[in-house]
Amino acid sequence: MGDSIRFLLDGEVQTLRDVDPTATVLDLLRYRLGRTGTKEGCAEGDCGACTVLLGELDGDRVAWRAVNACILFVPMLDGRALMTVESLSRGGTLHPVQRAMVEKHGSQCGFCTPGIIMSLYARTVGAAGTAVPAKDLLAGNLCRCTGYGPILAVAEEAEVAPSEEDAIVSALRSLDRDRPLELSWRDPLADSDRRWFAPRTSDELAQILLDHPDARIVAGATDVGLWVTKQHRVLPDIIWLGDVADLKIIEEEEGHVRLGANVRYSEAHAALTRLHPDLGELIRRIGAVQVRNSGTIGGNIANGSPIGDTPPALIALGATLTLRRGAERRQIPLEDYFIAYGKQDRVPGEFVESVTVPRPAPGTLIRIVKLSKRFDSDISAVCGAFALTIEAGRIVSARIAFGGMAGTPARAHNAEAALAGQPWSETTIEAAAAALAQDYTPLTDVRGSADYRLTAAANLLRRLWIEQQAPESLLALEPIHG
Repeated sequence: MGDSIRFLLDGEVQTLRDVDPTATVLDLLRYRLGRTGTKEGCAEGDCGACTVLLGELDGDRVAWRAVNACILFVPMLDGRALMTVESLSRGGTLHPVQRAMVEKHGSQCGFCTPGIIMSLYARTVGAAGTAVPAKDLLAGNLCRCTGYGPILAVAEEAEVAPSEEDAIVSALRSLDRDRPLELSWRDPLADSDRRWFAPRTSDELAQILLDHPDARIVAGATDVGLWVTKQHRVLPDIIWLGDVADLKIIEEEEGHVRLGANVRYSEAHAALTRLHPDLGELIRRIGAVQVRNSGTIGGNIANGSPIGDTPPALIALGATLTLRRGAERRQIPLEDYFIAYGKQDRVPGEFVESVTVPRPAPGTLIRIVKLSKRFDSDISAVCGAFALTIEAGRIVSARIAFGGMAGTPARAHNAEAALAGQPWSETTIEAAAAALAQDYTPLTDVRGSADYRLTAAANLLRRLWIEQQAPESLLALEPIHG
């Protein structure tokens, strides 16, 4: 058991003791370290005003990623390097990104500016997920003064530059040798100990879960972080997956892609794009760079949200889940994991280890469509995924799954039955569209009414048919992921 957290801030070792396991890095920076450049705008990972850079060892280099400090728990810093907006201008000299923001009038009220600068700076050090168009790079940074024009001009000029990081690599290696497996903090209000477990291997994780089956598993905290910042929940025991290296595997084989549960969205993006372009586009629509740099594929599944974006797509593609408890493993179809709202097929002490996605057979018709009120950083109202095998004008097989249509992501079995074995025709599509009302009883909420969701789902089926009939000139008029 350890009693301290150690990390690098601008290359200098910081040691923290008696730390609340769910204290946020944002609060640490502002109220304990006096780094007030990092702002609180939303406290839920949406606005980007709190963007900082987190670095960790990757062989002989430091792998940087932009993250939201407002939903990053302080123990996640242990053994890592941290940079804030103050890091860029030590000694009184502005970094080129900062200078460009001044010269191009990219700052108005200035509240969002530090977070925007950190997102732009991330590209200059080749940080994860930043090799994207400028608008994607800044999708997670909201400017309420609507000054995006000059900011985008600065983003276009932000080029990757070599960095001198040998000293940081050496210091991180030194920190890595002494990192604790467990931290404990005494909660004076609850008069109890709150523990933070940081296993290094899946074997350690399995044993800790057997010993503490009620502990909360946390990967990127993109959802659990809001339990603390918005709901003010107290989480007694936490098991963090950030150091479990063997849950970060990405295995691309001839017949499948296998992803460890701890693979972040930004890390999975390339492999899933190669599996099918629509999957890559779907990942691009999940949150923003900061969220994709923290959130994980396994966390999105294990969470069991009915509006999680990846499960419908993976279900339609026939993905299987590997669950582990102790030394025992079992595989189940991903669709069977979701039992009811808030209930998954996972017994105490069991955890999601990996997800395996079969490589689609050549010629399979695949479409994955996310419908939301805005394009960037929004939660789905409806997410539909279709995988059809069509031979000689007849539908041989069909797998359809939707999110946002029920208490869980689920297949449309009646619609599939209306398609399978039938001619590939408009009449068949209309029969399948009508069958969706037997598959789902959607709820009405702020993202859409039940009628809207059923109508939209049926229209996605019709659109699939139209796309295959229309000339390419017509298809180019509107993107299929709007």
